[in-house]
Amino acid sequence: MKTPAPSRWLSAGVFSLATITALSAQPAPRSTPLLPLKAVGTQILDSKNQSVRLRGVNAASLEWTSDGEGHILQTINVAIQDWHANVIRLPLSQDRWFGKASEQKDDAKAYRELVHQVVNACANQNCYIILDLHWSDCNEWGANIGQHSMPDLNSVAFWKDFAPVYANHPAVIFDLYNEPHDVSWEVWIKGGSITDKPNRRGVEAKTYNCAGMQTLLDTVRTTGAKNLVVAGGLDWAYDFSGILDGRQLADPTGNGVIYASHCYDNKRDSVAAWIAKLEQAAAKLPIIVSEFGGNSGPSKQVPADNWLLHVLQAIEDHQWSYTAWDLHRSAGPTLISDWNYTPSPRFGVFVKQMLDGTLPAYPPPAPTATK
Repeated sequence: MKTPAPSRWLSAGVFSLATITALSAQPAPRSTPLLPLKAVGTQILDSKNQSVRLRGVNAASLEWTSDGEGHILQTINVAIQDWHANVIRLPLSQDRWFGKASEQKDDAKAYRELVHQVVNACANQNCYIILDLHWSDCNEWGANIGQHSMPDLNSVAFWKDFAPVYANHPAVIFDLYNEPHDVSWEVWIKGGSITDKPNRRGVEAKTYNCAGMQTLLDTVRTTGAKNLVVAGGLDWAYDFSGILDGRQLADPTGNGVIYASHCYDNKRDSVAAWIAKLEQAAAKLPIIVSEFGGNSGPSKQVPADNWLLHVLQAIEDHQWSYTAWDLHRSAGPTLISDWNYTPSPRFGVFVKQMLDGTLPAYPPPAPTATK
């Protein structure tokens, strides 16, 4: 794949870049540029060693389309200007980055340009962006584009090509792979042969050689990219146990790794159990709740608990970084009800209030006494 010609980012220093066009619709850059981030101990710091809390939303569609459905740039601007996000998580497809999807006829030129425009829209408005490898292909370019159990060897090719484009860009954070699941912790870190467990019914399971998370991180670092990196554990980025048990990723040459929790109301855990697990992880690791979602309303727990408001309260109480899923009309659980970006009544309204700093406090029910 031909690498786009270099240009200049909107901050001091020389970085690896790609051609950006059609920027007339982008907001004017702010006078104070973003500072690059790093993980130090359990904290996320900027290059002046000031603590940074990331607060924002996911903006899906570039994993399943090549054009963002015509909404993606507007979505980014709404997230930053109206919802006051200081970070956007942008799911991507490795196949579309290389022009392998069936609808692409231009060697990925339009897709790459659109990703660049999204990055610039964030950077120009002092908003960080997490570039997330969300969909892969089980080592079969263009044939199995979707969400799979683990990254594959084509994912390594993706990071080898993708990381230099945004290497050391101060606004950019790399998310190595979305939601690993149904493998051992040894495979999670080292890779190996696996049989995929698809997340959709009727999809044939594939056996393929997967790449471990350490391999992906090493691939990023060998390109010279020191960007802060996100890594999710097993059970669809819900389980920290193997990481806490000695499988933290080694990153001697980069700006470090923050570990992701994805929290949804379809897990068997109570909110209190999730909080306890996250507190255990946060005592040793820098963390981010990079996906969460569910509806506000009484749960079936006894005593009755409001799952969503309890989760939001816990995030605020602990000052955890987060990106809610998702600012798309149909990527459920969705934060919006329509393409006027009306907040969904049982989810989006509360996340928007949290981002505004106006969310009323929620007093969780007292824990049930155990015999």
